[in-house]
Amino acid sequence: MPRASADVIVVGAGIVGAFCARALHDSGLDVLVVDGAPPGGGATAACMGHVVVMDDSEAQFALCRRSQLAWDALAGELPQSAEHDDCGTLWIAEDGPQMEAARAKHDYYEQRGVRSEILDARQLEDAEPELRPGLAGALRVPGDSVVYPPAVASWLLRDISVEVGTPAHRVDCDDRSARVRLDDGRSLVAGHVVVAAGVASLDLLDEELRAELPNASIRPRKGHLVITERAMGFCRHQLVELGYLASAHGDPSAPSVAFNLQPRKTGQMLVGSSRQLGTTSPAVEPDIVHQMLERAHHYLPDLGRLQAIRVWCGFRPSTDDHLPYVGPVPGHDRVLLAAGHEGLGITTAPGTAELIAHFVSETATTELEISAYRPSRHGVSRP
Repeated sequence: MPRASADVIVVGAGIVGAFCARALHDSGLDVLVVDGAPPGGGATAACMGHVVVMDDSEAQFALCRRSQLAWDALAGELPQSAEHDDCGTLWIAEDGPQMEAARAKHDYYEQRGVRSEILDARQLEDAEPELRPGLAGALRVPGDSVVYPPAVASWLLRDISVEVGTPAHRVDCDDRSARVRLDDGRSLVAGHVVVAAGVASLDLLDEELRAELPNASIRPRKGHLVITERAMGFCRHQLVELGYLASAHGDPSAPSVAFNLQPRKTGQMLVGSSRQLGTTSPAVEPDIVHQMLERAHHYLPDLGRLQAIRVWCGFRPSTDDHLPYVGPVPGHDRVLLAAGHEGLGITTAPGTAELIAHFVSETATTELEISAYRPSRHGVSRP
């Protein structure tokens, strides 16, 4: 018999929703998760699974770092299917100016307790022999890691009630409760509802809730990935070009590609990445894939000897200020958002869950500064 109520309903069984459900469950609350797809579907199934500390802003860094520490604490408990690998990240510099950027990144991390080291050209060659000659060096961040997110999401939800197969249609609330109305006409009732449905999150809010966030937007940002045949030892670190952030946050109207390669525990190489706004087509675009692979070959000339076995697309839920919406809808504390993480949903899911549990549970606390992530930053201005 399907359940009709819970203390908290989480809409979305991706990695963010799964971590939120786990944190709320561990706080002693009765949690129900609903999704149209099985756990770990959607954007979670389409991504790379890179747990990485990013420094685009202080708020982004704080959420990444807090979450990375939570991932580290969880590593020993993860099932083998999670494919956890503490391979670290190499941020690759092509020339002198990029080496200066690497040193600045190193200083920033060191000042905030994140271990990193500068590699010169020779050290980089020793660390990753397949990289082309002539690169200036790299910044190595050994604390970064890789996971297989769908397996983690399923594991987090292992003893939590999950209903899949019927998507949510609308979320609303009053002073006493919050409701999730499903596509099949059923209405589920809870003390709180957490909307962690990625790109669809704002669209699920009813008119009254949506009116409180007139300036908020979560737009789909399409990305392609390619995975190769098995080639154990071809690369040992997650490899990212130092121009990645410039590519990610450049002209949003233009497609962009950047070099990003991840070695998987299976021996396969996962190659990215691309970014496109303004399209919702799930079709693979050969021209974008070609540009992406050309960029990868620029750094790894022998990558072409590995056969690509699959190409796919996914949609990152992006906000205009590159920070997620985490917290209650203004004026309606029973409905909370946990969405808009763009390419950092895997990394920042544990920190997001910590914030959500803080808002919902009387016993949960957080060390994060909550104001930077609150949906109210794009809400109605009140006197």
